[in-house]
Amino acid sequence: MIFILQLQLHLILGKREYAVRREALNEKHIQKVLEIEKQAQELHDTAVKEAQQLPVLAEQEAQALIEKAKAEAQEQAREMVSKVKADEESARILSDVEEKNKKFEALAMSNSDRAVNYVLERVIGRA
Repeated sequence: MIFILQLQLHLILGKREYAVRREALNEKHIQKVLEIEKQAQELHDTAVKEAQQLPVLAEQEAQALIEKAKAEAQEQAREMVSKVKADEESARILSDVEEKNKKFEALAMSNSDRAVNYVLERVIGRA
């Protein structure tokens, strides 16, 4: 009978130890689950922050592209204006030269007529 009592006592104590061990395992599992949930929440928070920053970053990049395009367009416009001014200056100079050439030609023709008349007069003897 003592043996049976010892056996019953051992079974009762064993059940308690099992319950304590099971409780410890449950606590470990709960801690793991809580840690995983914490990591998941941190990842979620990070993703939300990054998602909130995307429109701001996109806006900044778009503004930078717009500024770059404006600067390039202004530089191209300056180059075009400079070329047009150079072309206009070339055309003005060419026009001036042509005008002077016409005057010189007219003067030369005038002098040529007078020179021919002078030579003719000398040859004929009127001079």
